[in-house]
Amino acid sequence: MSNESYEHLAAGDYDLEDRQALRRVAGLSTELEDVTEVEYRRLRLERVVLVGVWTTGTVVDAENSLQELRLLAETAGSQVLEGLIQRRQRPDSATYIGSGKAAELRDIVVSSGADTVICDGELTPGQLRQLEEVVKVKVIDRTALILDIFAQHAKSREGKAQVELAQLSYLLPRLRGWGGNLSRQVGGRAAGGVGIGGRGPGETKIELDRRRIRERMAKLRRQIGGMSTARETMRSRRARREVPAVAIAGYTNAGKSSLLNRLTGAGVLVEDALFATLDPTVRRARTPDGRLFTIADTVGFVRHLPHQLVEAFRSTLEEVADADLILHVVDGSHPDPESQLAAVREVLADLDGVGHIPEIVVVNKADAADPVVLARLATRERHSVVVSARTGKGIDELLAVIERELPRLDHEVHMLVPYDRGDLISRAHKEGEVLSIDHTADGTVLRARVPAGLYSELDRTGKPVETVV
Repeated sequence: MSNESYEHLAAGDYDLEDRQALRRVAGLSTELEDVTEVEYRRLRLERVVLVGVWTTGTVVDAENSLQELRLLAETAGSQVLEGLIQRRQRPDSATYIGSGKAAELRDIVVSSGADTVICDGELTPGQLRQLEEVVKVKVIDRTALILDIFAQHAKSREGKAQVELAQLSYLLPRLRGWGGNLSRQVGGRAAGGVGIGGRGPGETKIELDRRRIRERMAKLRRQIGGMSTARETMRSRRARREVPAVAIAGYTNAGKSSLLNRLTGAGVLVEDALFATLDPTVRRARTPDGRLFTIADTVGFVRHLPHQLVEAFRSTLEEVADADLILHVVDGSHPDPESQLAAVREVLADLDGVGHIPEIVVVNKADAADPVVLARLATRERHSVVVSARTGKGIDELLAVIERELPRLDHEVHMLVPYDRGDLISRAHKEGEVLSIDHTADGTVLRARVPAGLYSELDRTGKPVETVV
């Protein structure tokens, strides 16, 4: 791309251009013959078959879940060839779909030329191994797929550390050894005539790998703890200034980053893909009456979000827990927006201190949504606003609702401020809500609602005014 073209790109456009700079070419791949080595090489998804087990709900729910799995697989860079749903009371404990269906799946894999099977659920280590033995290609579950997408999209040092910690937590119970590979020992009586340095209690390679993973996880937790301290310092600094905080939460690809860009001009990356942005972004914004507040874009949610990710991203999700107001963004054009709302609230319920925070449901993508669906959501969610981040429809109404819902400033002042303390007038504009200003010969007569810290400074510096001349 030429330099002239780059000059017209916003910050998010740079990120999008960088992400799309290297694309996978279909048909060019090299796979290992031994699929049992899958845990020890980078996950590469190319030609996949999707498999889901339908246990509860309607067939529409099952199909929507598999459609979401298709979007996840395509976001990870794969080509979806087939999608299969099996009706069962519960997943098979051995092969997830049962031995007979596993054999049928093997025939479909051979006929379609697939190199990967992705299951719509979190499989146990035993299920993964036994299903892999039947279909003879690598088997990935939904959790591993989501972790792979997070690994591709994480950019910040904190985000990469959080994703790595989640991946290691997932990998630890799934380490496996075959034959002479991971089961071989170091030292011990089995060393026989190795001699000095070869004797000892002995440790298998799989035990060695588990120990190294645990040590790496402990180190990552320390690093994330240090980074979360810095994040907490920033939050406490904003709290001392008494700037209200708004957090954007919602399902992945509901348009959270687009809404942040529309409200603040942040210029963060926007892409029609699941989990396009992971790193939280905090920007300043103002209500229609000029009051300052911060607005934070957080990581997206999804059905059955892996608990490893929830734990690893807990410091990031604290942006929601510390907010004064939550904007819960939902995709109005989605076939089942109610399930998106339920999935997000299920995760938020596990966070301490979120239950008492006011919530505004922001139904996004109104320009592409069915009016019947919008009317249904408006009836179901009384405290909601319909917007389109792409066209700007409803944004003014949303800002008015934010202004009404933000906590009110407790202290109203009406005093004369000397001209040499213009910094206090400036802070009143930035941090408070200015009702009126009148310039007199002795100073500036200010009438405003301000936070406690600014009120104490004005009280020390200014003089009370009974009437405005």
